[in-house]
Amino acid sequence: MEFREEGEVEPVSPTGQYFNSSILSVAILAVLEFELPINDSQALSLLQDVFLPINPRFSSIMVSDNVDQKKQWKRVEVKLEDHVHVPIFPPKMSPESYDEYFDDYISNLAAEKFPQNRPLWEIHILKYPTSHAAGTLIFKLHHALVFQTVSDFSWSILKSNFVEDDRTPIRSGEDGVEFRPITLSTLTFSIDEIKLIKNKLGVTTNDVISGIIFLGTRIYMQEVTQKSSNARCTALVLLNTRNIEGYMPIKEMIEPNNDEMSWGNQFGFLHVSVPKSTEISNPLDFVWEAQKIIKKKRSSAAGYLTSWLLDVLKKFRGPEGAARYIHGTLKNSSMTISNMIGPVEQMALANQPVCGFYYMVVGPPQCLTITALSYMGKLRVAFGAEKGFIDSHKLKASMQNAFGVILEASYQIPPAKAA
Repeated sequence: MEFREEGEVEPVSPTGQYFNSSILSVAILAVLEFELPINDSQALSLLQDVFLPINPRFSSIMVSDNVDQKKQWKRVEVKLEDHVHVPIFPPKMSPESYDEYFDDYISNLAAEKFPQNRPLWEIHILKYPTSHAAGTLIFKLHHALVFQTVSDFSWSILKSNFVEDDRTPIRSGEDGVEFRPITLSTLTFSIDEIKLIKNKLGVTTNDVISGIIFLGTRIYMQEVTQKSSNARCTALVLLNTRNIEGYMPIKEMIEPNNDEMSWGNQFGFLHVSVPKSTEISNPLDFVWEAQKIIKKKRSSAAGYLTSWLLDVLKKFRGPEGAARYIHGTLKNSSMTISNMIGPVEQMALANQPVCGFYYMVVGPPQCLTITALSYMGKLRVAFGAEKGFIDSHKLKASMQNAFGVILEASYQIPPAKAA
């Protein structure tokens, strides 16, 4: 991508404006775990020579023009010391003790909103050994950067009222962004075992992941209270719809006479009902039902109608109006789910081998976020649960139980036996 001069401006895509507004602010935490202790002396040079040139967004801030308050990317000088953080923990502690410090640190990091007077990214270098790694690096990137720079991105939202009580499952503010403290935990599944289930059931990898999460959710709900185990749950899936029109360079999309294609990445909502435990006797049916429902919904026009509605709202109410609609839709849900395909081979940063890799989406107004990322034959699933509301240990155990039950049941059927 062309590297612009300082002070130059370029329009922010509509989706980028929606996700960095007064009502909604969403970021991604990418966590890299290293086999060896981290040498942070190379960090500044790597950022200057490798990271910043990747895309001009990393050297830009969002500003509003003086005419219609539409946001633009403005190239600025980057002060790397404002973006690199190296926390100090007590020395000579056990890896298990540093696990607690790490959990507290990333929880606080997830609750912080980006300052708008500098580019929307940060790097945090934790040089202390945990039970997972000799050192850990956290990239914090605003979601507006993702929507602007990644051409094919999709994620999903799962609505689930875990406990039937008098309070709403979402406690974010109506008139502004509000972040809640979370606890972070992870699970690791074998990709080979995921593929075994996939091949035995004749479904996709996403169907298997969805089925595990659906069953794990029901198990957790039953553990919390029997009454809520069959409460109505709805999955709200966000799909990238830009590929329907095709892809076009940014310079062509923003031309005034371009009537062929909408500007920026496009997405729409799909509502998916989560199967109830009382309706299913075989745990494998959670996977097959996930496949059937999502396939049917993807074939409908609902997602594209939502994308069209967002365009209409943006036109008549501006980006803030569209952002408020998205926030209202998310506000009626309790859990987000996101999954991406990661590297097959081991990565290294400055010759430092990466032994673990996962990410977390923070900022949506839900009390639980689940992400899944494949890396080196493993599927790392991360759970960000609201403190004081979701029992993260019980939820993690429920998901592990769901995977075990589905894997065991899949051994009992011949290969490729689809529902």
